[in-house]
Amino acid sequence: MPLEYGKPLAAHSTPIPGMLLIDLPVHGDNRGWFKENWQREKMLAIGLPDFGPVQNNISFNDAVGTTRGIHAEPWDKFISIAFGSVFGAWVDLRPDNFGTVFTAVLDPSTAIYVPRGVGNAYQTLEPNTAYTYLVNDHWKPGAQAEYTFLNLADEEAAIEWPIPLEQAELSDKDRAHPRLRELRTMDQG
Repeated sequence: MPLEYGKPLAAHSTPIPGMLLIDLPVHGDNRGWFKENWQREKMLAIGLPDFGPVQNNISFNDAVGTTRGIHAEPWDKFISIAFGSVFGAWVDLRPDNFGTVFTAVLDPSTAIYVPRGVGNAYQTLEPNTAYTYLVNDHWKPGAQAEYTFLNLADEEAAIEWPIPLEQAELSDKDRAHPRLRELRTMDQG
């Protein structure tokens, strides 16, 4: 997938409140490319909140069709791609906008800011994809007890995965997550 060079740094709103899709300038030549992935002052100037990242994580994925999620962790995230591309899917699992879905293709020239409470998932579109994200809380043992999980195949969210889930690489754990109707019931007490 060819990168788009030279686009300006910009943030775009999404249907999910507080979530922003970001264009990142990528500069390339015959040697490869360079990007400034995160620069606090510039990100604040385009409208990102000052979310105070404390940890950087990288998920490396060998195969096309590797699919991870849908997980809503108890922290905000700034997600970008170091190599390759992904189809990203986000589902708002917060009460006020519950069930709203947004999808986009991310490559090294795009990023997304995801507020806590929004479920995050992705599917790799290229081999050897490196997915990186800044978070504003430290991971600790037992953290998954604070996550909200949603099934990748949820009928109500109706995410149109580029590679059908039957042909994708998923964990057994991700296959077993609850549906939106079950989360709605849990949320109502």
